[in-house]
Amino acid sequence: MFLAVHNGNFEQEVLQATLPVLVNIWAPWCGVCRVVNPVLSQFQAQTHGQYKIVTLNADHNLPIANAYRITTLPTLLVFYQGEVCNRIEGFRYREHWELALEEIDRDRPQRLSA
Repeated sequence: MFLAVHNGNFEQEVLQATLPVLVNIWAPWCGVCRVVNPVLSQFQAQTHGQYKIVTLNADHNLPIANAYRITTLPTLLVFYQGEVCNRIEGFRYREHWELALEEIDRDRPQRLSA
């Protein structure tokens, strides 16, 4: 299971995180969204704590969904140092997520890569 972020903890868990954060934005009625979690679980197991992966229910957190202009589910936002670095809308293959995270690895300071 992933940490569920919401209006009350989004700033602390995502915007202030020291690691890159992949936010999986979903809704219970979204069938494609159910396919994403198992793939993200595998990805998390292989990254050995290099990234933080969290989920956000768009229906229950409309202020955040609106702030980031979420119009398609699922949407994956990659945050680093409080900023959105990458946005993946709709279902994509795992390789898309890996490439998005690798882009952050190239740009972030070495002290965080260890």
